[in-house]
Amino acid sequence: MKSGLLILISAPSGAGKTSLVEAALTLDKNLVVCVSHTTRTKRDSEVEASNYYFIASTIFERMVGSNDFLEHATVFGNRYGTSKTEVATKRQAGQDVILEIDWQGARQLRQLVPEAVSIFILPPSTDALKKRLLDRGQDSPQSIAGRLAEAQLEMSQAGNYDYIIVNDDFDTAHAELSAIITAERKKTGRQLDNPLVKALL
Repeated sequence: MKSGLLILISAPSGAGKTSLVEAALTLDKNLVVCVSHTTRTKRDSEVEASNYYFIASTIFERMVGSNDFLEHATVFGNRYGTSKTEVATKRQAGQDVILEIDWQGARQLRQLVPEAVSIFILPPSTDALKKRLLDRGQDSPQSIAGRLAEAQLEMSQAGNYDYIIVNDDFDTAHAELSAIITAERKKTGRQLDNPLVKALL
C-alpha cells in the first residue's frame, strides 16, 4: 500500500485555515488531521485532543529531548510540535494526513519530507484579516496587533509553498483545496499502485 499524503497547510491567524480544513474533513473520509501538542493555554471553545494536546512546558521539553516531534516551533511565545509517531502511523495506514502548521514548521518538514504537499491560505486583504480577528472575539487588542504584525512575515513565506489559495469566498476556497488534494492523489507515481491501473498497464 502506498503511504498516505502529508499535506501541510499554513496561514496567518484569521485567514480561515481551520474552517477550510474542517470542511475538507467532513467531505473526505480518507483525510485526517494530526493534532499538535502545544504549551498554549486552552481557550474555552477548544477541546483537548481535538484542537490540540495541551501540555506543560516541562513535558514539551522532555518530548523534544526524546526526539518525539517531527517538527516543533515557537509561535507567539508558545511552543507547538507534531508527533512523529502519530503522523507515521496514519500515513502507513494509507490515510492522507493534514498538518495545520506555521511556516517555520512547514519549512522544517519540506526538508525532512520532500514529497509533502504544501498549501498556503491567504486572506483577500489585510483589512479583511483584521476584521476576521476582531469578529471572532478570541483575542485582546494587543494580541490582535501582534497577530497582524506577525501576519506580514507569515504571508511573505507563501511563495515557498506548492500552492496558494486566497480565501475570499469560502466555498471557492474549499473547492480549490479539494481540487489540489484530488490532483495530488491522481499523480502517476501514486496511481501505479492502484489495482485497476495495474490491471490495464
